[in-house]
Amino acid sequence: MKPAELKTLLADSGQTYSELLDIDLSKGADGEVFKWFLASILFGAPITENSVIKTYRVFEKRGILTPQKIVKTGWDGIVKVLDKGSYTRYDFKTASKLLLVIGNLLEKYDGSLNRIHDEAEDPRDLELKLKGLGKGIGSVTVGIFLRELRGVWKKADPVPTELVIKAAVNLGLIKKGSTPVEALEQLKSCWSKNRVRGMSFVNLEAALVRVGKGLRRKREWVQ
Repeated sequence: MKPAELKTLLADSGQTYSELLDIDLSKGADGEVFKWFLASILFGAPITENSVIKTYRVFEKRGILTPQKIVKTGWDGIVKVLDKGSYTRYDFKTASKLLLVIGNLLEKYDGSLNRIHDEAEDPRDLELKLKGLGKGIGSVTVGIFLRELRGVWKKADPVPTELVIKAAVNLGLIKKGSTPVEALEQLKSCWSKNRVRGMSFVNLEAALVRVGKGLRRKREWVQ
């Protein structure tokens, strides 16, 4: 991919998902990080991007954007929010997941995701601690969450998802057959050589997610 093509890709598809939801992660404030954690859990299900955005906006409109508010809202209340946002297919499962995970976050870390980061020994330990919050917080959700915290959290350094890897291969940014660890190093190397002014590595990953989703819909994977 030529520098001009990369610049166009980022201009068209590089907006981060946190920015799309008006979540400011730049200072790593607990409240904003938690909002992104909630959004990441919603994005973690195999559901359309528009449905996730609509559902998050319902949480936002009703002021249910803190651990305490989620617990206070309760299972029935959360299900109603999810249904209002057209998250109906996963409403019961997601409501139960949120209450379990947020309950553990409050009990173990006083509701602070920054505390999890501070107590983690390294990037992999951070991922394990996040997964330890409860069943349903797997690699996909953790990857989504940590991807946009690169440069904000020192230990946020997840390997790219299959979606990102497939997109990067199709665009010729990394070698076919690369492992996730190899793919991350190749993408970082590619970015360091072809930086786009006003953008970051996180914007590149966001763009690759969107390219990957498009390819998946068209079934245009590089095998």
